[in-house]
Amino acid sequence: MNTQDSFSSLGLAPSILRAVAEAGYTTPTPIQAQAIPQVLAGGDLLAAAQTGTGKTAGFTLPILHLLHTTPAPGKAAPGRPRCLILTPTRELAAQVKESVDTYGKYTPLQAMVMFGGVNINPQIQALRKPLDILVATPGRLLDHAGQRTVDLSGVEILVLDEADRMLDMGFIRDIRKVLALLPRKKQSLLFSATFSDEIRALAQGLLNQPGEVEVAKRNTTSELVSQAVYQVPQKQKRELLAHLLKRNDWRQVLVFTRTKHGANRLSEYLGKQGIAAAAIHGNKSQSARTRALSEFKDGSLPVLVATDIAARGLDIEQLPHVVNFELPNVAEDYVHRIGRTGRAGSTGHAISLVDKEELKLLTAIERLTRQRIEQLTEDSFVPSTTAAESYDEDLARPPRPPHNGPRHGNGARRPAPRDGNAAGRTPKKAADDHARPSTPRNAAAAPGKPPRARPQAALLARKSPAGRGH
Repeated sequence: MNTQDSFSSLGLAPSILRAVAEAGYTTPTPIQAQAIPQVLAGGDLLAAAQTGTGKTAGFTLPILHLLHTTPAPGKAAPGRPRCLILTPTRELAAQVKESVDTYGKYTPLQAMVMFGGVNINPQIQALRKPLDILVATPGRLLDHAGQRTVDLSGVEILVLDEADRMLDMGFIRDIRKVLALLPRKKQSLLFSATFSDEIRALAQGLLNQPGEVEVAKRNTTSELVSQAVYQVPQKQKRELLAHLLKRNDWRQVLVFTRTKHGANRLSEYLGKQGIAAAAIHGNKSQSARTRALSEFKDGSLPVLVATDIAARGLDIEQLPHVVNFELPNVAEDYVHRIGRTGRAGSTGHAISLVDKEELKLLTAIERLTRQRIEQLTEDSFVPSTTAAESYDEDLARPPRPPHNGPRHGNGARRPAPRDGNAAGRTPKKAADDHARPSTPRNAAAAPGKPPRARPQAALLARKSPAGRGH
């Protein structure tokens, strides 16, 4: 299909086209132009596109059309959705729900979102009303299923969004539990930033003769994003970052750290330097995360410091700058990180602060993306004589205890759950984002140490009868 076709040529209902036009969109992106007709045709779909290319509208628009134009088989029942959209994180779930609301506002369809980290009672109340589209994280959805407050027997369409991240976070077992609660006959859509071997293995057990869309080669970065590296000792990184922020007068800068405590310490340091900053990660309450993200989006907060999991799914229009304060241990995460900028045709700038101990990670990233990243120097930067001492002092200081988690139905407080996960659930792998594997997936193993095995590959290879597409 010609990607220059307008949305009106895709066969969407007039009420949906009206909402799309009001949102300011006229021409579908490549992933939308290719995916929407296939979803409208009713088949299963395996789709991959770079972050920021419009994947969400690629499935929300045709789903809204199908549900709006096809009456439900029988009377609508409370808490019995016709479409289930699973996402790995709270932020992504909220943004998908926002997309559904935006494009479906001229239809009678009802949608809700559920995730952990907030009081479950309002969600239970909402599930007592008729429901068409449910956007959820796996952990909280299973909590509701266990309490019989949601009925998944009427699901006609299933979407796994950011499926690669769900696997990285260790949600494969929760996904299989959810699949066991769904009808055997349904339309299944799997959307991912990349087609990894694990994603294809999952698709084999979930999808039935799927169509396939891939609008960008695996692990490629957007040409709209300029990339650069500054080699700097770890203990001087925060001073260099503060220098770059002030000297270049950067606004709306998303900074990635490897750990939750690192995000807290960096945001506190920047605050002391007169640079307003906030951190978001799994230990933050949902209200704190929502507030920080809102202020960052409206421009009142210039710097947002985030971990990989908390930042997955952030959709900020025309975000100009991304900074890797530390390189990720997994090279694919670099692609996702810098994909936060250079979205929807806008240009972006991504810089990485790299200590000599991280050079092997940089090599893995360059090997994965098949490009050399430009290395820059900042001649005007002179680190303070106390940079190392001050860094060590902050590192030795115990991290501030996290805010208490939200109150639950019985009035008691529980620790805040991890990203995208219900209270008490602990993903097996990367959800604990301060875990630091010794060998990156794409780098050579250290001498004498073989790469870590990935036990979930065997799980993925098994086909789940309850998860068959039809």
